[in-house]
Amino acid sequence: MTMTPPPGILISAPSSGTGKTTVMLGLLRALADDGMKVQPFKSGPDYIDPAFHRAAAGRPSFNIDTWAMHNGLIGGVSQQSDGADIIIAEGSMGLFDGVATKGESGFGSSAETALTMGWPVVLVIDVGGQAQSAAATALGFKSYNPDVPFAGVILNRCASPRHERLTRLGMEKAGVKVLGVLPRRGDLALPERHLGLIQAVEHPDLEAAIAGYATFLRENVDLDAIKAAAASGPMRTGALPKPPTQKIAMAQDAAFSFTYPHLVEGWRAAGAEITPFSPLADEAPAADADLVWLPGGYPELHAAKLAAASTFRTALRKHAETKPVHGECGGYMALGEALIDKEGTRHQMLGLLGLVTSYEKRKFHLGYRQATLNAPMLGFDTAARLRGHEFHYSTILEEPDAPLAQVGDADGNPVPETGSVKGNVTGTFFHLIAEATT
Repeated sequence: MTMTPPPGILISAPSSGTGKTTVMLGLLRALADDGMKVQPFKSGPDYIDPAFHRAAAGRPSFNIDTWAMHNGLIGGVSQQSDGADIIIAEGSMGLFDGVATKGESGFGSSAETALTMGWPVVLVIDVGGQAQSAAATALGFKSYNPDVPFAGVILNRCASPRHERLTRLGMEKAGVKVLGVLPRRGDLALPERHLGLIQAVEHPDLEAAIAGYATFLRENVDLDAIKAAAASGPMRTGALPKPPTQKIAMAQDAAFSFTYPHLVEGWRAAGAEITPFSPLADEAPAADADLVWLPGGYPELHAAKLAAASTFRTALRKHAETKPVHGECGGYMALGEALIDKEGTRHQMLGLLGLVTSYEKRKFHLGYRQATLNAPMLGFDTAARLRGHEFHYSTILEEPDAPLAQVGDADGNPVPETGSVKGNVTGTFFHLIAEATT
């Protein structure tokens, strides 16, 4: 392993919706096309963006989360950049947005990630509707916490050469380096649905979209200046999480695809055998699996197909008689009695838990979760304390089984989504990120 981590930058913005994902994917591909080994990372709890990053860079992307991850885990995650020439990380929300109560090593903001890892920030600013005034925004972000390294800005959605000239004048006056100017284009947005972007596996032509972003970035951003701005902090040590057991059958298809890469990579690196199977293709999990894991995803979009998957249903019920099954969010819903889609149609699910969920009346659930287990789950013992993240629009109609955990939000306030346990079957609405140490 190299003694010095590769240099990196963090792509952030004043808020969501400014175009940082377009910049991120275009940069990853443009630099990879130049022959560089580019390591992507995502700041914060996001399980959709890393799949896009992987498609663009050709290397797995990993989350770094200062609220949910202790320093040792952040060290283990950061070591996944070994062998790379440069790191490009993507922030979440606005640069300084986090939670109010400190978690494992911080408050979960992208600024903390940049500070922790030593990555200078490239701020993507939407300059639509303003010119010199954009410099005040840039200056505010640059000076809000002077300890956070700041590389410069990329101006997005610039309307004309005159608009660019005026905006650059403001940045010059404020002493802010302009690394690129992206003209306004309406065809650059990635398709979205209620959880944000659609999944990478669902994109109708992801390769063409990413290649288009790379061309756009190459034409309008100073790639040499971006590479020159990259820097790195000290080498960090640590390890990824250990597997819950040796043989793990993991559901993996368009209905079940939300897995945190650091978990799966840690399990594999420690020698666990992870066997994917597709419930949508009516496949049974490996008969010799010690554990069946149903990750999150979009079961509500495939509810009729899941309801008809009799081979999958029979095999999973048989497994659950003697060995553990765990479902997260979408996987938890699939383990339940029924799922009601947005049209109000009731679909029979696996029936291993009594949970009934509905999308007919959407209710937004979002945020970090801390949990204390009432029963064993995924290799963790009773009373283990976990940190995770919840993000879904389903409503619980019935949750009759014993609560799996005492669950609170980032501030410790109790939330009603406790998960369930029944025999060997467990399920949670939160996606596990790490075991708590504080």
